[in-house]
Amino acid sequence: MRTHSQNGAVEIYYETFGNAADPTLLLVNGLGSQCINFKEAFCEKFVAQGFHVVRFDNRDVGLSSHLADAPDYTLADMADDGFAVLDAVGAERAHIAGWSMGGMIVQTMALAHPERVLSMTSVMSSPGGVALAVDPEVSQRFNARAPKSRDEFIAQYIDGLSVWGSPAYQEVDRLTADAGAAYDRCFDPKGKARQMAAIVKSGSRQEALASLKVPALIVHGDADRLVPIEAGRLTHECIPGSRFEVVAGMGHDYPPQIWDTIVGLIVSQANHATRTKAPRLRLGASGPIKSALRPLVTTYQCWGASCRCAVASAGRRRGRW
Repeated sequence: MRTHSQNGAVEIYYETFGNAADPTLLLVNGLGSQCINFKEAFCEKFVAQGFHVVRFDNRDVGLSSHLADAPDYTLADMADDGFAVLDAVGAERAHIAGWSMGGMIVQTMALAHPERVLSMTSVMSSPGGVALAVDPEVSQRFNARAPKSRDEFIAQYIDGLSVWGSPAYQEVDRLTADAGAAYDRCFDPKGKARQMAAIVKSGSRQEALASLKVPALIVHGDADRLVPIEAGRLTHECIPGSRFEVVAGMGHDYPPQIWDTIVGLIVSQANHATRTKAPRLRLGASGPIKSALRPLVTTYQCWGASCRCAVASAGRRRGRW
């Protein structure tokens, strides 16, 4: 189903997959990313595990409202957009999972209304206010001027992922198709800039996350150069009782080759959080998702300040996420 929800004057476009009677899983995108980045086949993997899946366009991207003439906003406003979508689909409580900026949004949602969150998964994200090493190659591409044509957009998209994407999965044909579909659906670089301003304006959640009681899973790739793994480790350390999963070879993207791993992690977290009547892992066409997890994932568990997970040194020029 495809439709819009309303958060005040802001319209949020969303799509649903699966049976609305099943537990709802809300997928939240990253900076400048549209809901189609969560491919239909990816969403259907969760449906096969017994979830009602919702993907949506954040404000200022895709088919949601673009706010060129509106006041500035923060991640709290974007979190309210997410709750407006849950209201629209009739989900009083839901599992929520966000990637990159989407991870920041789901953290904000869990802090604002923990009673509505069954479990939270933050992928390749940060708790804000994190001092990290600045990779010159990453900085050059991330801060490049906005492309002026479809071909330039596609070239810039592929060039960026060549640096911060998963190194083993750089299929140019797939990336070209993805970039072209995104450009054709909506291209608004100023909207992406307004989202970036919302991240900066929102500041750190580190102190607030220390009191979070929502079951939390933190996932990060060990090949992520855009938001390095230190940010994921810190998110984990901030949240008492959180679970931290390191996905080998994953950069700042989620190519089809690692979908089963990501799906398995989120499903297992949701099952653990709900304990009863949760959808169990089932066999998919490509084999058991559970078996896909073991060779790729390293698990950590800690309790806030008592955690002693190793964090790599960041000794170069430092920036903040």
